[in-house]
Amino acid sequence: KIDRGLITLDDEVTIGMDDLTLFHQPIRARVLRDGVVHESVRSLLEQSMTKSDCTANDSLLRYVGGPEAVRAFFRAKGITNIRFGEGERLMQSAIAGVRWQQSMSLGNNFEKARALVPDSTRLNLLNAYVANPQDGAAPEALALALARLARGELLSPASTRQLMAIMERTTSGPNRLKAGVPGSWQFLHKTGTGQVFGPMQTGYNDIGIMTAPDGTRYAVVVMMGSTTASIPERMVMMQGVSRSVATWHSR
Repeated sequence: KIDRGLITLDDEVTIGMDDLTLFHQPIRARVLRDGVVHESVRSLLEQSMTKSDCTANDSLLRYVGGPEAVRAFFRAKGITNIRFGEGERLMQSAIAGVRWQQSMSLGNNFEKARALVPDSTRLNLLNAYVANPQDGAAPEALALALARLARGELLSPASTRQLMAIMERTTSGPNRLKAGVPGSWQFLHKTGTGQVFGPMQTGYNDIGIMTAPDGTRYAVVVMMGSTTASIPERMVMMQGVSRSVATWHSR
């Protein structure tokens, strides 16, 4: 929409109590303090991408026209095998087997409601999500999308630079792919993490672009649909992937 002149990075988006979501949302503290906050599109992009702020993400989604607007962009650009869900609140509550109520955005109310769902129900819902996720994607499709982004085939040159610069400032997942990237390389990425049930973690992901000192770029995608491996083990595996890419390049 920015490239089409319909909105600008400086447009203000109003966020109130009814716009709060769940899980990681640092912006919530300011909303609770002030009642309403006004954030620029630029700021929401930064918070959504670099800090994985779910409220910033959902506020952007609402501002651009909802999930169908994103799906329409995918269709227009010929992007296939990448699904886009209904936003954090509806998607995550459905996965957990609870009916979303706005009060769940406060404190740990969502976790309390989720804890009341029978274990068998939660396990069945999580298994169904892993088998057919509404926000799922084929790793090859994400790698191709990253490559097309880097080549300037998805956005204008200015928007491409803007988005890739934001991704380079991502602070989440420092011990995932990033920890295996040599210091002389450039790395930009976005992490993703799903819900946990007992020892099972769903959606433990990291995707990004590694750029060697000579300018060669590699799109790298690691996605664990479901795993019971420990967090350190997952991180070691991811670091092994990015480290292997660098090793292969140097041969």
